[in-house]
Amino acid sequence: MKIKMNNAVGPQVRTAKPKPSKLLPVLGAASMVGGLQAATQFFAHTFAYHATLGPNVGHVYAPWSILHWTYKWYSQYPDEIMKAGSMGMLVSTVGLLGVAVAKVVTSNSSKANEYLHGSARWAEKKDIQAAGLLPRERNVLEIVTGKAAPTATGVYVGGWQDKDGNFFYLRHSGPEHVLTYAPTRSGKGVGLVVPTLLSWGASSVITDLKGELWALTAGWRQKHAKNKVLRFEPASTSGGVCWNPLDEIRLGTEYEVGDVQNLATLIVDPDGKGLDSHWQKTAFALLVGVILHALYKAKDEGGTATLPSVDAMLADPNRDIGELWMEMATYGHVDGQNHHAIGSAARDMMDRPEEEAGSVLSTAKSYLALYRDPVVARNVSRSDFRIKQLMHEDEPVSLYIVTQPNDKARLRPLVRVMVNMIVRLLADKMDFEGGRPVAHYKHRLLMMLDEFPSLGKLEIMQESLAFVAGYGIKCYLICQDINQLKSRETGYGHDESITSNCHVQNAYPPNRVETAEHLSRLTGQTTVVKEQITTSGRRTAAMLGQVSRTYQEVQRPLLTPDECLRMPGPKKNAQGEIEEAGDMVIYVAGYPAIYGKQPLYFKDPVFSARAAIPAPKVSDRLRAVAQAETEGEGITI
Repeated sequence: MKIKMNNAVGPQVRTAKPKPSKLLPVLGAASMVGGLQAATQFFAHTFAYHATLGPNVGHVYAPWSILHWTYKWYSQYPDEIMKAGSMGMLVSTVGLLGVAVAKVVTSNSSKANEYLHGSARWAEKKDIQAAGLLPRERNVLEIVTGKAAPTATGVYVGGWQDKDGNFFYLRHSGPEHVLTYAPTRSGKGVGLVVPTLLSWGASSVITDLKGELWALTAGWRQKHAKNKVLRFEPASTSGGVCWNPLDEIRLGTEYEVGDVQNLATLIVDPDGKGLDSHWQKTAFALLVGVILHALYKAKDEGGTATLPSVDAMLADPNRDIGELWMEMATYGHVDGQNHHAIGSAARDMMDRPEEEAGSVLSTAKSYLALYRDPVVARNVSRSDFRIKQLMHEDEPVSLYIVTQPNDKARLRPLVRVMVNMIVRLLADKMDFEGGRPVAHYKHRLLMMLDEFPSLGKLEIMQESLAFVAGYGIKCYLICQDINQLKSRETGYGHDESITSNCHVQNAYPPNRVETAEHLSRLTGQTTVVKEQITTSGRRTAAMLGQVSRTYQEVQRPLLTPDECLRMPGPKKNAQGEIEEAGDMVIYVAGYPAIYGKQPLYFKDPVFSARAAIPAPKVSDRLRAVAQAETEGEGITI
């Protein structure tokens, strides 16, 4: 069996092999017929087109007539027949020689391969429609019946301008996640975030620096999208909701220890760098026991356990710390029996040398120092909502996590706790019926996380991107550049899986070469034809002796890193306000890259009207949430 090498590349893999040309065989057959025709006409001319020769049209006979005449009259006119045959042979020979020469020339000619070095290209409208970012056009039946054209839905990932200058919004409505690269002050808020929040009708969680998104979008989301809008601003005393992380612990279930361990990990690892030091690990073990003890004690006494109350336990100036360890070891948390995890934590502290125990205690207290701020303590003293309600309320819920720039660093541990719990509690179980997953939520949830890397490394986010879409959660992650994600110190490292799990990636003109190189690789390699002109002869002569041109297929990136860095950005006025949109690129897995145009919400009268709706002065509050009874699957709300 002969093995044929597969030399197909790129799109040619699924393209049928071109069939051999039929022109040369047709020309060969025509040469044979032409020879018969020449012999026939020569013989007829010899006999002056005598009527005995048979029917003709204007003295033109059928090509095969010479064969009939040869059979009939060869014995009488052999010389005339031979001369006619010679004429026919001459014509056929000339024709066949021409065909043979053409065959040799075409066989030895090089066949250009337009995909030899790469097949990357910019997307056209049909590609964008196939990727799901533009609605398809109406078919004939829909036009005849007057059915309205399909409309685009979902989050805004960019814009696109066709050759006629028509602008189209690009929207993605699938469950897949979106990752955006956009430097600071590049217009990502006015181009992507605000349009999305002024059109997304389901639930959402929004990280909002300075409260700008609340001011521009909360009014429309409350009045027209019929959302309950919650503003959680831990460092503010005006009109926001309160949220107590300890209310989310599924106390009295098999999950309680795991829930507390997850919470304690976030407390002692505020940057997501891992529990590397001995003091972090021992402080973690201590906090697990103390938090559980505070929860059970508050339950028995009819109070509420909070992180400030946990700090107060450890830092009570009127009580010897040894009394706390003894209380934890002898309290009788569950049916008069001591809780194993609480007792173990207390015994660990009692068994430590006094100096080491003091260091462990001081380490644990240092991580709770944030909750000594009376404003923060007030905002985590109770819960005006529960995490589960974000997707399970009768109406969609929009949660704005607002931090001011001067409070951003110190509030990061609390924001990390909230984001972590949102993912863990809303993606906790999945049932199947008929081989398909069954949705347990009432509303999809969009997690709009601006400046996502500033939260530090959230391992739960990296791990959960691969599966949370199945739970109705869509993540829209925004970072300044690829270095923020791949940083070993503050990000997810070079082996991160954030980019791998984001089906759509879009980018504004970058400031860093590393991001430009990443975008260039995403865009791909293409094949271009290089022309080289060679001249001979003296340049002072009236005419050059010879000019030759050679063509060569060469490889180049469709978008080089320097071209990426030089993409036109938005034009701004003297006050730094954007007046004209810049360019951007959008990548959808499996489709050609899109060279797009940045959208601007204030250029659209619909968005401008929606953004003008004033935000509520006071945040909504969900129905009163008491300390819920717990079941095997978690809190019942």
